[in-house]
Amino acid sequence: MTTLRPAPHSRSQDAWPLPGDAQAVATARATARKALEGLGVDPELVDDAVLMMSEIVTNALLYGDPPYEMAVSADRREIVCGVVDSGPPLPEPRTPGSGDERGRGLHIVAILSEGFYGCHPQRYLTWPDRLGKATWFALPRTPGAA
Repeated sequence: MTTLRPAPHSRSQDAWPLPGDAQAVATARATARKALEGLGVDPELVDDAVLMMSEIVTNALLYGDPPYEMAVSADRREIVCGVVDSGPPLPEPRTPGSGDERGRGLHIVAILSEGFYGCHPQRYLTWPDRLGKATWFALPRTPGAA
């Protein structure tokens, strides 16, 4: 995975704490949809971003540790969405078997983000004194502009 480039100062950024249970996925989906629609992001990209957000929140719940938060930042060219958790293992794509119920989430994120995703250490935005890891993806503001 690649590292996140520094955010320009013209970037808006919002963060929300997430519950530490399965409700986090529904909360993240609804919050991401509302935030991205409010930014005027193309509806097709909103749908892709909401799907990817649910995948990385699910990974955080399954393999990370609380507390959890999600963040959405945007500038005129792209949006970056991420989830922060305090678990030490970095997410790793794996090759699931045909009967496996899990293991496809990061593949979905990689495809929909055209490879613009990753994981890196990050301070929480909603708990600034805590350090965690952020799993993120980026999308252009308009379809096909990657």
